[in-house]
Amino acid sequence: MADTSKVADGQKLGINDDHAISRSPLTKLRLMLVRPVIRFTRGMTLGARVAVIDGQGRFLLVKQTYTSGWIFPGGGVERGEACEESARREVWEEAAIVPTGPLELHGFFNNHRNMRGDHLAFYILRKFEQRPFVPNREIADARFFTVDDLPARVEGGSRRRIAELAEGAKRSLIW
Repeated sequence: MADTSKVADGQKLGINDDHAISRSPLTKLRLMLVRPVIRFTRGMTLGARVAVIDGQGRFLLVKQTYTSGWIFPGGGVERGEACEESARREVWEEAAIVPTGPLELHGFFNNHRNMRGDHLAFYILRKFEQRPFVPNREIADARFFTVDDLPARVEGGSRRRIAELAEGAKRSLIW
């Protein structure tokens, strides 16, 4: 559980262990059908996500077309691909962000709540070029938000990382 004792308003970011995104029945069915295939083809999975933080301290979040919440850009690490390569590829594919500086590794996180055996490498990117974002089949929107103006439905792992980076909350090993 994330320690929110350093957050001025304890529930300001909605951090708690029970935070989950409600998904439509169709999305739940799709996930139920896809996850066993992924599990069969990959015993353990690895993903990469990135906190893109602009010069004003705002966080980039993306809205997927198949879930109801906002998350950090990222996705699965492909066979033969390094985690950082995946992170760079995903911010380009999902948000039209071109890294121009180093990605700083914030940590590896257990994502077992969402998919058993899944882990995420999480990076921070502060130097980048932003190209025009065009919505696509996977990503409906990509925008920067201040901590005080986050959308209502930010996924739990993304909320925990924002609390760690912006509010000084103790790092949780749970995504």
